[in-house]
Amino acid sequence: MATIGLDSLFYAKITEDQNGIETYGTPKVLAKAMTAELSIELIEAILYADDGASEVVKEFKSGSLSLGIDDIGSLVAQDLTGCKIDSNNVVVSRSEDGGSPVAVGFRAKKANGKYRYFWLYRVIFSVPATSLATKGDSITFSSPTIEGTVFRRNKLDGESKHPWKAEVTEGDNGVAASTITSWFTSVYEPDFTAVTPTITITTQPASLTEVTAGSISGSLSVVANSNTSNPVIYQWYENTIDSTTGGTAINGETSASFDIPTDLLADTYYYYCVLSSSGAENVTTTVATVVVS
Repeated sequence: MATIGLDSLFYAKITEDQNGIETYGTPKVLAKAMTAELSIELIEAILYADDGASEVVKEFKSGSLSLGIDDIGSLVAQDLTGCKIDSNNVVVSRSEDGGSPVAVGFRAKKANGKYRYFWLYRVIFSVPATSLATKGDSITFSSPTIEGTVFRRNKLDGESKHPWKAEVTEGDNGVAASTITSWFTSVYEPDFTAVTPTITITTQPASLTEVTAGSISGSLSVVANSNTSNPVIYQWYENTIDSTTGGTAINGETSASFDIPTDLLADTYYYYCVLSSSGAENVTTTVATVVVS
């Protein structure tokens, strides 16, 4: 899905031990973000066998990050580009200066109003480029662009790999609210702890007791989520008694909501839904009673 807005631009300073293993500092605001462009370079290796390509391996080599920002403060510039603030609080850039690696985090708003969150684990920035213009008949806004090279981090994750980026979309299945709310309080650390898939129902279908034959309308619905990225699958059932056993699956009713049939006669009807997801135990809603008079 397309993203339509960029904000919450942070960076975290990196300290390294004698082996280059990173420790991340507390994230700080970098600047107000305007644009971000990320491109990556892959290393490709092709294994040939029997006069053809037998296997293709592609690995991340590096990336480039270009940030359009409103302004960059002197302390941020010092942290990112290696320039020096002198005793008169003047920012001095020297030929020998080089940027220190930092982690960069930001989020982008999607067309549906949700946000996608990012951390780039190791970025080295160059001196910001600034465009200046003389005042003419119209107002021209000039803002700096800062460019960095993205590398994989040296520190291994829980699967002995070198991550270079982490991203998550709020509202996706299995994404805990705490992951989103704490995204910019510290640099996200990958967690590959095994998760037992679980379905949780947060809203049960409500009974309808005032339905009139001949003018039937309304629907039953269930709200549920899974703690994994696997989708939740729904199957609605009808029954002749107030029970979640012995019912008959309703053909084609496999979504979170179920429209009550419009041809029901005066009587009492019972419905429930069985929810499933890969690796998780099935979960059944309570019975929703529909009384047609």
